[in-house]
Amino acid sequence: MGDPVVERGLEIRREMFGAEIVNAQVQGGEAFSPAFEDLVTRYCFGEIWAREGLSRKVRSMLTIAMLIALGRQEQLKVHVRGGLANGMSHDEVKEILLHAAVYCGIPAAVASTRTVRETLAELEGESAQ
Repeated sequence: MGDPVVERGLEIRREMFGAEIVNAQVQGGEAFSPAFEDLVTRYCFGEIWAREGLSRKVRSMLTIAMLIALGRQEQLKVHVRGGLANGMSHDEVKEILLHAAVYCGIPAAVASTRTVRETLAELEGESAQ
């Protein structure tokens, strides 16, 4: 058995984003990928996401709000998927977008709403297959 923090991080990532996606990321071919994936798996998921102080659903909500504020649309797409896997509803995602419009600005919320719509449409297409 490997490092328990890394193993827990991989478990959380797979539960949120799917084993196929995570395995492809972890086994990526670029020279810098292994070190970066270890960093993400160990510290982001194995340490922070594994903490008991907040539920995964709440962590997803916070992450989505922060990504909206930062304008990180690609990561927003990933974390909307993860948030739904963590028990968030579509209505909760909508409420985060509305809340962010007030605190992050309308332009950030408009761009993020577009990203969320695209993500939800992709998920519907995947579930129809």
